[in-house]
Amino acid sequence: MTADTERPVGQDQDVEAVLGQLTLEEKAALSIGGDIWHTAAVERLGIEPIMVSDGPHGLRAQFQTGDHVGLGDSVPATCYPTASALASSWNPDLVRRVGAAIGREALRWQVSVVLGPGVNMKRSPLCGRNFEYLSEDPWLAGELATAMVQGIQSQGVGASLKHFAVNNQETDRMRVSAEVDQRTLREIYLPAFERVIKVAEPWTVMCSYNKINRTYASQHHWLLTEVLREEWGYDGLVMSDWGAVHDRPAAVAAGLDLEMPPLIGHSDVAVVRAVRDGTLPESTLDETVRRVLRLVARSRPARQAEHAFDEDDHHRIAREAARQSAVLLKNSDGLLPVGSPGQRILVIGEFAREPRFQGAGSSQVNPTRIDIPLDELATLAGPDVTVDFVPGYSLEDAASDEGLRAEALTAAREADAVLAFLGLPASAESEGFDRTRLDLPDNQLALLDALQDHRDKVAVILANGSAVRTSTWQHQVSAILECWLSGQAAGGAVAELLLGRANPSGKLAETIPIRLQDNSSYLNFPGGDGIVRYGEGIFIGYRGYDRSEQEVSFPFGHGLSYTSFQISEPSAVVQGSVESGDLIVTITATVTNTGRRGGAEVVQAYVGDPLSIVPRPVRELKAFARVELQPGESADVAMTLDERAFAFWSERLNRWAVEAGEFVISVGSSSRDLAGSTSIMIDAPSVTGPIHRDSTMAEWLADPAAAAMLTADPRIDGALQAMDEPMRAMFGDMPASTVAGFGFLGFDLGALDDMISKLNNDVKETDV
Repeated sequence: MTADTERPVGQDQDVEAVLGQLTLEEKAALSIGGDIWHTAAVERLGIEPIMVSDGPHGLRAQFQTGDHVGLGDSVPATCYPTASALASSWNPDLVRRVGAAIGREALRWQVSVVLGPGVNMKRSPLCGRNFEYLSEDPWLAGELATAMVQGIQSQGVGASLKHFAVNNQETDRMRVSAEVDQRTLREIYLPAFERVIKVAEPWTVMCSYNKINRTYASQHHWLLTEVLREEWGYDGLVMSDWGAVHDRPAAVAAGLDLEMPPLIGHSDVAVVRAVRDGTLPESTLDETVRRVLRLVARSRPARQAEHAFDEDDHHRIAREAARQSAVLLKNSDGLLPVGSPGQRILVIGEFAREPRFQGAGSSQVNPTRIDIPLDELATLAGPDVTVDFVPGYSLEDAASDEGLRAEALTAAREADAVLAFLGLPASAESEGFDRTRLDLPDNQLALLDALQDHRDKVAVILANGSAVRTSTWQHQVSAILECWLSGQAAGGAVAELLLGRANPSGKLAETIPIRLQDNSSYLNFPGGDGIVRYGEGIFIGYRGYDRSEQEVSFPFGHGLSYTSFQISEPSAVVQGSVESGDLIVTITATVTNTGRRGGAEVVQAYVGDPLSIVPRPVRELKAFARVELQPGESADVAMTLDERAFAFWSERLNRWAVEAGEFVISVGSSSRDLAGSTSIMIDAPSVTGPIHRDSTMAEWLADPAAAAMLTADPRIDGALQAMDEPMRAMFGDMPASTVAGFGFLGFDLGALDDMISKLNNDVKETDV
């Protein structure tokens, strides 16, 4: 990225000229915003306020009232599928189009920054805000969030990548300390942010509420400056989540540019005082203000004209997004699609006529319209198909449910197909609190129990923001269509899918476990006493389930279709090298539509390192490609992997490292449905680090130069040869200094230091 000091703030002024005219008090004011949704203004210099607004899945712009938790009214806007749904499309092009549509609506209301997308990892399925997040996998989340940011910003509107970082629960979210090691941060919780920063260059980044290893994210210099700016090259603005700032001078020093909402008369006063008493350099504050001025400048062109958007067109985009986001989890005996002439379809469930299509909290959108699933089904099915309805369960008064179940059971006997619309009520998941269970509500489970004698004709259609447990009832039904919270056009989309006018193509972006206890975070979520320990390390989601060989209800990447696909064995070509920094591996496979309908398949590429010096997942997603094919049609898919796809974060070396040896590349339609694999060999410099006193004897013997030095001494070589396997294992785990202290190999600490000095000198000479 390049510095942006030349962007004009006013017609005849540039950033540096304006900065030079600001008083200290005006600088402090610009660093904290003007009100809950606007940056501060300096009228005498022509610096106008700009508006920011919630909008991860649709704009939530408030003008008459202002709040951050979704209580006040907002302007009408298209409600698109939430992130948990969009992620299941595995379609960056679609996500980019949704982002562009959100950007157009932001232009209509003169909103300069849309507060989204969220790329926090789904560490636990209990996180109450999981509907706003994309995936349990950082590569998938990073690719899709990159597309969303590119779409929004293509309209001259900024995006705000959030919540940076390690914000994976709602319990005690404003103060809890996430205790997480460096490798886990680098491999799981930072890569999606890094990908979006480097590829899409979001105008702003929003810090999270929580602490990271005892330091608030809003004043975390390592996170906001050393990693974000110095390592990743970010030159945009960093803002706080609403209410995340605790010490404004400390936050400025750490790299936080904009406090929202502003604590006027407190934070600005504290900044002025800190500059005057010398604890905060004014040059640091200047850099903060410079970024605010640049944001105002880059948003001005889009605000200089009036804009409109086509509500009908945006509703069509929302409907397409909802179609592609639905995941067909199960379809025994081809129950779906339904709707053949003369068929009698029974729709059960209040969600069919009172749909739940979005989450609660700060992302809640005031939709321009709402498609009702029951109405859409009846209209699309036409006069030759009978569509009946019974509620089956209540959303509020569970006391009446026994009678509703009896009515549903009677109606089901007369139906050819039963479509049960089930899911989580709004009270079950929201920003602000975490879930306590994975199950559907008890009255819905009781309905499924009542219908189990008709399982051969029952299909469940789910509406939920995060994963729900299916293992206790999936055997009682023939089909399951997971629709997530899929926006205002969900009703029309689900009707098209159920009646076969559209073919499901979604894939799970998160694993559905058999039970909550199987999730790797179970023992450490949500923590307590102000601390949550990320004890599972890198093994979240499918990484944990696969490593521990646990059965799951439906694996990461899973999703069926009304047609069938065949993926060939992959081939791989290695070019370049780790040492020269230009390693590229190209994977190719052929996918064929072997069924009778047109459809889309997602070819997923996973990388595994069978032998490693550190614990690694069995396989990790590193590339994917969505392919649309007609019956009998084939397509060749090529995916490229760079060095990072094979690397792990070495805490010893404090950098990304690739271990030399064999890697296994697998392709398939889920993390567990693999069509084939191929092995490649990668040559790379040693990642064991420099040999020193505390290097184990196994590490000495694994290093060619060190091993040669040891075995050159006949006494040492003879002793090594005489060791049996148990002794060699025990010996290999000993630090060299301990072995030298024992003296049984014939060298002492002085001789050890001589060998280390000789090794290091040889390395330096070789490097030169």
